Amino acid sequence: MTQSPPRTREDIAARLPDDTARAWFDEALADAASAAKTPPTATSPSIAPTWELRFAAAGRHCGHDNADTVRTLLLVEARAGTETLDRLYRHGTAAERRAVLQALPALVEGPHAVHLVEDALRTNDTSLVSAALGPYGAAHLDPHTWRHAVLKCLFTGVPLDAVARLAQRAAGDGELARMLTDYAAERTAAGRDVPRDLGRLLTLTGEKPKEL
Repeated sequence: MTQSPPRTREDIAARLPDDTARAWFDEALADAASAAKTPPTATSPSIAPTWELRFAAAGRHCGHDNADTVRTLLLVEARAGTETLDRLYRHGTAAERRAVLQALPALVEGPHAVHLVEDALRTNDTSLVSAALGPYGAAHLDPHTWRHAVLKCLFTGVPLDAVARLAQRAAGDGELARMLTDYAAERTAAGRDVPRDLGRLLTLTGEKPKEL
């Protein structure tokens, strides 16, 4: 899964399976854009806006391969605030949570939604872990949490290419180098293979990998 899915209307529409899906997509975008212009007090908090219903139904109408990018663009078009993002994440499926995480860089300034990233990193869903380590996570995760998240990528098989700003954050990180060296030693002592990406990551910290 890529961290930067196509987010323009034209890119996404071109990937949809048929005219029916494209018509649904156009209507969903119109609903989201309308919601962005509607004052919060103008709608009942007990009734979900139409665009949120479409957000949940994106896979059914546009195909599951396109659902992430459709949902992400709907969030951006609706200018979803942190309260809405939090609610959609908490009550959403794994796929809906992933879209929320992917939309964070475009919608949230500052660390106000970092708790969603941290929650995703506590799961065993590798697609959520990957999405959590996109640009927003790279910008706002504290060093301790980020290091453990990267280490989690190694032992769950999430490719390090999914980690945004990996080289910048790993550079000169002696504590990360120590953690990687200890992890490699534990794997070797147990007779288990060392993840292929570990040596590459250790190099990024500035440490010269020993034979692993």
